[in-house]
This record gives sequence, C-alpha cells and structure tokens, in this order.
Amino acid sequence: MAFSARETGAFLKKEIGRSVRAAVILGSGLNPVVGELPTHQIIPYKRIPAFPTAGVKGHSGNLHVGDFEGLPCAFFEGRVHYYEGHSMEQVAFPVTVADALGAQILIVTNAAGGIHPALCAGTFMLIRDQINLMGTSPLVGLQPSDGAISFTDMSGAYSDRLRALAGAVFREQGEDVFEGVLAAVCGPAYETPAEVRMLQAMGADAVCMSTIPEVIMARTLDMEVLGISLITNRAAGLQEAPLDHGEVIRAGAARVSSLVSVLKGLLPRLA
Repeated sequence: MAFSARETGAFLKKEIGRSVRAAVILGSGLNPVVGELPTHQIIPYKRIPAFPTAGVKGHSGNLHVGDFEGLPCAFFEGRVHYYEGHSMEQVAFPVTVADALGAQILIVTNAAGGIHPALCAGTFMLIRDQINLMGTSPLVGLQPSDGAISFTDMSGAYSDRLRALAGAVFREQGEDVFEGVLAAVCGPAYETPAEVRMLQAMGADAVCMSTIPEVIMARTLDMEVLGISLITNRAAGLQEAPLDHGEVIRAGAARVSSLVSVLKGLLPRLA
C-alpha cells in the first residue's frame, strides 16, 4: 500500500481533529444504523488514502465520527470482504486504522446464517468464540516492524466484560440475545447443507463470510472486542427457501432500530 495505517490514521486525525476510543464496523444491511446515531462527520472511504472500497450491496463505504456522552467513536459504514478479491491486509486495514486513531475497543457486527436451533431470522447473537475456516489470516506475512506480534493468543478473542455489558443492555431493551460461536468461511457462495452439518459438528452456532480477520487483527493490536451477529436467515438445509442476499438486506433493515437502541445504551457505558 502507498500509505501505512499509521499514515492513514494521521490523515484522518487531521480531518476529524481528534482521536477516538472505540470503533464500530457495520455489517451487511446494518448501514442504516448511522442514520439514527448522532455522528457529526462523514468521510467517504474513497477520500481516505489507501482505504479499500466496499463493493457489496448493503455496504455504503463511509467513515462516521461522533461522540457518545464522552466516548469519541468511529463508525465504519460497510466493510470489504476477502471474497471480493481484496487481500487479507486490506480486509483488516480498517482495524489497523482504528488502532492508529487511538481506538481501544472494537465492536464488530455482521449478518450471519443461523445454525443453532434457537437462532432464527431476526435474532441477535453475542459472539463468544470463533472458528476460522477462511483458509488464511491477516497476520500471514506480517512482520513485527508492522506493529504486530508473531503469534497472537486468541483464547480470549471476545471480551467477557463487553459481552456482559452488551447482554445487560439487550435485556433492558426487552431483546432476547443468544451467546454462541461464529464460524467464517471464504464465500461468496453460500454453504451447502453438508457443509452446514459439518459446522454443526464442529460447534458453530452461526456462519458468516467476514468479521474473523478483523478480530484477529484487533487482538494482535491488543484491542478489546465485542461481536454482535444479526441472524438474517437459517443456514443452508435448515430452511426451505433458497438463500438470497436480498433476504439479508431486508432482515437487517427490519432490525436496525433494535441494534441502534442497544448501541445507544451500550456506548455511553464504555466511556
């Protein structure tokens, strides 16, 4: 890349005039969240040096910055995916930029297919652990001079503290929330029913095509991580209708207001 994450972070600090303490990455269909939160600056990804451009429907591609009762926060409206042809370095680049901006907390959200019987369309899952089936990692080829360590401990990838806080907010909002294990596959083809049975046997409760590379990088950079999956459909073989990305977008739109309420309740507590 022509710019390093540190240089891109320096560019953004000049643009926004401050550091941030938390960053939120919004997944498929969840972009409308930023329209309901009090952000005060919007910077299109295409204006940010070296920043990869989101190309999937439901990922608009803007950086929003706002303040939540003393918590300066950056919202990444849309992400890039490995299956689009981006390198793992590019997929994880927003996380390294968030770190350069000073973020100590990363909240990742995504749309996922439900595998566990309790996870039907429209339900939320707090991610407790993950299974990386993408075939690679953003740490491959990364040298210590890039600010990374060689072997990242992933045994506590998702913060128990943040998950407990988020669970309490969900319950206060009258929302049922499940805690489970997220698997990530390369995509962009959806899983086959046989692959979903394999995921069940491995202990996965939901499956997606993103998120895990970002979490690996965040933990390498010693960021505290909270993961929230919106279940937009049952995984292949567990529902009668064929899988469709439009279904993902519609399910996201239907549950955006609930996610907004949770974030409004959660973010001030992180300050």
